[in-house]
Amino acid sequence: MRSVKAIFIKQLLDIIKNRMVLIQFVIFPVVALVFTELVAKPSEEMADSMFVTMFACIYAGMTVLATTAGIIAEDRERRSLRFLIMAGVKPYQYLLGIGGVMLTASLIVTVVFGLMGGFGGADLLKFVAALMLGAVASVLLGATIGILSKNQQAAGAMAMPLGMILGFTPMLAMFNDTVKKVFGIFYTMQVDMLVNDFAAGFLKPALVILANVTVLLVMFVAVYTKKGLRS
Repeated sequence: MRSVKAIFIKQLLDIIKNRMVLIQFVIFPVVALVFTELVAKPSEEMADSMFVTMFACIYAGMTVLATTAGIIAEDRERRSLRFLIMAGVKPYQYLLGIGGVMLTASLIVTVVFGLMGGFGGADLLKFVAALMLGAVASVLLGATIGILSKNQQAAGAMAMPLGMILGFTPMLAMFNDTVKKVFGIFYTMQVDMLVNDFAAGFLKPALVILANVTVLLVMFVAVYTKKGLRS
């Protein structure tokens, strides 16, 4: 646990110092706030939380995925992992530390989104639970991409298109039923469904998201078993 804690603290400090990474956690809440105040609230036809839920799903599907992939790929590229392994840090401890930082940051951002959307009580808990399930899936997918990538540039080239598909598909589905049907199995679609309709049942979408998490976990284990964290 000491190694996990050390990796967690190290990566947290790295994120705070790196403005380019830090801004990725800030940009979508800021954009959501601007659109909410200038577009949603003045309009009688839009729900006040419309842009909050929209950009929250984009954050969970794109930012978490791309940032996780970039962090791991950067450590591989800089050969930081070699020194960590020499110091006795196990690969799974490294991954737990990185994942812990990403999920902690996601929890903070998710709560900000929820409060911005005016959610409270059970609705806020449901909102946070849905987004965090999506974040877990994105961390697993991002970690897989990070392991597969030789460097940070390669990770970005792979992660960004996938992240854009996962993040923006729920928005496109609002205007196209075909997109909604075809991509309904994606975890971001189910997250979007949960955060936009608190009266709907939680169990079925949550099970679909957990199925996504299971598939991504199996994929991650397969890639990790083959490639590991070799630097």
